[in-house]
Amino acid sequence: MDDLDDLDRKILAALHVNGRASWTDIAQLLGTSTTTVARRAQSLFAAGLARVAVLPHLEHDGPIHVFIVRLTCAPGSQLRVAGLLARNPDIRYVTVVTGGYDIVFELVAPKRRDLYSMLVQFVETIPGTQQSNADLVLHTYKVSYDWSVPVLGERAVPFAVPPRVHSCERGHLDDVDREVLAAMRADGRASFQSVGRRLGISESTARRRLEAMLERGCATVATFIPAAALGYEAEILFWLSVEPSMQDSVAERLSNERGVRMIASMLGQASLMCEVIVPTTADLHHFTSRTLASVPGIQSWTAGVQVLTVKRGFLMVPWAEDRVAAALTQQLTV
Repeated sequence: MDDLDDLDRKILAALHVNGRASWTDIAQLLGTSTTTVARRAQSLFAAGLARVAVLPHLEHDGPIHVFIVRLTCAPGSQLRVAGLLARNPDIRYVTVVTGGYDIVFELVAPKRRDLYSMLVQFVETIPGTQQSNADLVLHTYKVSYDWSVPVLGERAVPFAVPPRVHSCERGHLDDVDREVLAAMRADGRASFQSVGRRLGISESTARRRLEAMLERGCATVATFIPAAALGYEAEILFWLSVEPSMQDSVAERLSNERGVRMIASMLGQASLMCEVIVPTTADLHHFTSRTLASVPGIQSWTAGVQVLTVKRGFLMVPWAEDRVAAALTQQLTV
């Protein structure tokens, strides 16, 4: 990432807000040539600095439970444990952190599944895990991926794809819809022609199905980029203890902060969990000493630095793949 120049970062930022934008549209946004954008972008993808995915709505198959689980690990086992967790298709997010725990992961459990087997037995089978603490997510107030404005300026706003409200009944997707989603899960920039050819459907059918799912909020296009590639050096998870009667007001106040990427209500030791991503540790100091300190209702907080994110959106992030593969290979040879 030290070799990235200003144009590289602008291309990544453009993909971040509009993952299926054409190279021509990105070139026009940035004031450069289509050939240059295409060449640079392909190099960025090859270097593992970006992945575009088409993801279904979280409840497309029915009601779910979402748990945030914190783990402590035996010394030296953190990355192997994170890699084994990432292999579980029900786990959406895995990160290695500092502080009182070593790993935080998010488990998405269909309500018909046995929670004991998923939260206790599964975790116990992973070599290196020690203590675990699972909190049920009660409500999500905010999820925002907008890191582009500091890089692109206000021109990023009209270029971004606005979020869609999910307006359909659960479980309504048919087999063709699911096949289109599966085909574009790991490569959200795949052409409709290639998707149609792979599935044995027409290019127009693939296009129509995806556009309909995106319009109704049944699916979203997500671009995964390491925050550091866009100039953000501090990625922190906070657990906040909040006066119960003020939980909503605290969450709404923090939701207005650009650096707060996610905030959710928890059933556990902490009332709220939030992820904060800011450019510098000085910005982080401002957030803790002024923002958190000035919000009525916050009683205390703990935090951990995310030192390596391994999985997001149910997909292994490309910049962690080699490290995880090396750790798992080492485990097999020990």
